[in-house]
Amino acid sequence: MRPVIPYVTAALLFGLGVYGVLRRRNAVLVLMAVELMLNAVNLILITADTTVRAALPHSGQVFALFVIVLAAAEIGVGLAIVLQLYRLRASVTVDDVPLTEAPAGAAADRGEGEK
Repeated sequence: MRPVIPYVTAALLFGLGVYGVLRRRNAVLVLMAVELMLNAVNLILITADTTVRAALPHSGQVFALFVIVLAAAEIGVGLAIVLQLYRLRASVTVDDVPLTEAPAGAAADRGEGEK
């Protein structure tokens, strides 16, 4: 078997996933792009397992199964974060998420304290 076609396909899938992570604003689409990158890695692991004779048999398949388990956990945690973000902000746009917290006295300094 010539491994060129699966490797090129995996490279295209991974590139598409990187593009999706860098360009998307919606958090759900970013999670889908990460899943696409993980599936590209799985394709490389399975292809390498079938073409390269390693000391351990079926090691690529075991690593691919491990990646699938990690992807499932990532989706569970990621969707929980996205749902909480939607409940708080009514939007899942990644650009609107503040990465730093304002200091505790900042609201009082702006005149937005308790009234």
